[in-house]
Formats: sequence, C-alpha cells, structure tokens
Amino acid sequence: MQAELIEGPFLIRPYRPGDIDGVYEAVRESIAEVSPWLPWCHPDYNKGETAAFILSREEAWQNATEYSFGVFEKVSGHFLGGVGLNQFNHIHRIGNLGYWVRTRAIGRGIASTAARRIARFGFEELALQRIEIVAAIANTASQRVADKAGAIREGVQRSRLCIHGEPQDAVVYSLVRDDLTTFRMTG
Repeated sequence: MQAELIEGPFLIRPYRPGDIDGVYEAVRESIAEVSPWLPWCHPDYNKGETAAFILSREEAWQNATEYSFGVFEKVSGHFLGGVGLNQFNHIHRIGNLGYWVRTRAIGRGIASTAARRIARFGFEELALQRIEIVAAIANTASQRVADKAGAIREGVQRSRLCIHGEPQDAVVYSLVRDDLTTFRMTG
C-alpha cells in the first residue's frame, strides 16, 4: 500500500486497523448527513461494519479494485473523513472518485482538498485518463465539493444511481490530468 500523502493541514493515507474506533465514531456522528447519499451509512451501523471495511482495504488495494484513504488532521491525527477511487473501467482507464467528511468537520475544505490529492494519485500512480464524480441531483454538498476540486460538470444522467433501492438522477463531473494543472494555476 502507498505511503502517506500530505496536503496542507491534512494527512491522507490508506486505512489501518488502528483506525477502526475513530472511523466508527465519525460514521455514527454523521449518519443524518451521510446516509441519504451513501447507503452503507445507516442508523443501525455498527463497529463490526467499520472493522470489516477497514480490514478489507489491503486486499482491495492488492487486487486493484479500490483505493481507499482516510483523511486525518496532520497534527492531532483526528479522523476527518474518507476518500477513494473505485469502479474502474480498465479498458478506458476511468475511475470513480468518492468522498465523505464527518459532520463536525464540514466546511473546512477537507473533501475538495482530499479529492484533488487522490485525483493526482489516480493520474500519476494508476495511469487513469479520466476520473468521474457522480452525485445525486439533491446532493448539493457533494456537487459543491466537485466544483471546488476543479471537476467539470458534464450533465445529468437519468437513473444513474440506485440509493436505498430507488433510482436517482445524478450529476456527473469529470477530471482529466490537465484539469488539475489548470486548477492549480487559476484555482
């Protein structure tokens, strides 16, 4: 698994078994805000689910199916949220970028900073040519993050997501390598 990535005041690194308690606490704190968009975050969420997720990350990494990272405060080590790449189309070198931030850390630029950093990881380490961010139409917070990360809004796709068993229209954003270069110069 990759080494730690530092971006401003944040440490972005692969999950470790020692993260289980901090991640579980953050998920429980954030159910009201996260569960409408990410069905894994539900009212009955338990620590066993956190452990299963974290303990499966190394195998997912080794199998090149998912690259998941925790986002932590650099100084305190406090868990702030998660970011990752998944749903790869290896023929066309496309991946999906997802993120979430714990409730008490919202509004600090964590998700957009982490999204840009992991997009760079996707382009540089995984040789992706396109990264997509897909957000439900009503998930305006994730859309703001995509905008702040420098992603380009491409449009709405009908019934693109299935959330809690219901089809949802979604806004699709994309990043290509040049977007990050342009964003750094102008953003």
